[in-house]
Amino acid sequence: MTRNSRKTAPDFAVHIEILAAGRNLVLMGLIGFCILLFVGCQSSKPKTPLPLAHAPAELTVGDVVKITFPAAPELNQSQKIGTDGTLSLPLVGQVHAAGKTPGALQSELSKLYKSQLQDSETVVTVESRAIPVVVSGAVQKPGKVVFERPATLLEAIMEAGGFTPEADLKKVTVIRIVKGEHEAQAFDLRPVLKGRETKAVYVSGGDVIYVPERLLNF
Repeated sequence: MTRNSRKTAPDFAVHIEILAAGRNLVLMGLIGFCILLFVGCQSSKPKTPLPLAHAPAELTVGDVVKITFPAAPELNQSQKIGTDGTLSLPLVGQVHAAGKTPGALQSELSKLYKSQLQDSETVVTVESRAIPVVVSGAVQKPGKVVFERPATLLEAIMEAGGFTPEADLKKVTVIRIVKGEHEAQAFDLRPVLKGRETKAVYVSGGDVIYVPERLLNF
């Protein structure tokens, strides 16, 4: 081996190592850039408000239904579904309504009244829906609250006795089932309690409202 070849071999190996190190640095740089870009996109992505839940197809406790008998209008009436999920109807007595669609209840009533009326056609319509929500966390009376009209997030909390002194008003979380999945969003209620003009947030049936406690700073 010549003197030149002895010098060239180590130089070549060093050159290869430098190229490999350079490629690794470039790769790491690209990975870091991608992570920063992803995080930036996530943090800059605007929060979209929780979509309003659609009214459930099935009737539930607290719903008010109107039952109409076209051939026997004297039997027409409106009733609220009781806590046991039933309606108390003339001629047929107790009928379970909760968990059934208005159409299913309508068909069932037509069959039940078939032996009582010459024309047993019935029409079931929903006059008002119950809106049950659960309020938990740093409130005075945690538990279920049922509204018979549209209600706001603040109203739901006040119905649960209001905030405790330890409540963190800036991180009130609403958990809602949307398309079969839980979605959560935090709301800052400090501005509205200070009398500032803020957009009302309405609750939907089945919402879970969680009021956390403030973290103590030592």
